[in-house]
Amino acid sequence: MTTAPDPIPQKPFIITRLLDAPREIVFKTWTEQDHMEWWGPKGVTIGHAKLDLRPGGLFHYSMKPADGPEMWGRWIMREVVPPERLVFVNSFSDEAGGVTRHPLSASWPLEILSTITFAEQGGKTLLTVNWLPLNPTEEERKEFDTGHDSMQGGWSGSLDRLVEYLATMPKSKTHSPE
Repeated sequence: MTTAPDPIPQKPFIITRLLDAPREIVFKTWTEQDHMEWWGPKGVTIGHAKLDLRPGGLFHYSMKPADGPEMWGRWIMREVVPPERLVFVNSFSDEAGGVTRHPLSASWPLEILSTITFAEQGGKTLLTVNWLPLNPTEEERKEFDTGHDSMQGGWSGSLDRLVEYLATMPKSKTHSPE
């Protein structure tokens, strides 16, 4: 009897950024709808955004690049642990909130397990994003694994926007009292 080979392990995509703001504030920028305007890569504007922050809740949003069509995305929340961690399933979406394929890549994984951690570091926040496809086909796994450079660029742009957004917040809200 022949056994099937073990699947090739997936390589998670991980990016970190040390942010000059307390983690409670950084957590709010990820979890309060009024603060989500920073979300998305550089050059993208957020149109529709509706956030239901609870396990099983949905963040449904549209993004419009300056030179392209509107795209939709969604997060289905799995864990909300203020101010330490968010875990959600991220996917492209349609306007009604259904799961769709990536508009530019038919072999991109349908769903990505996203774990965002917020670690306190002397009044600053070490933010870590960990992405891993959920139940990918072999083709989707390969697409994800070869897409790490592109993800690095997209996430770097999003985190740059977060840094800029945090800088616009009143100092009393972004810095710990001395």
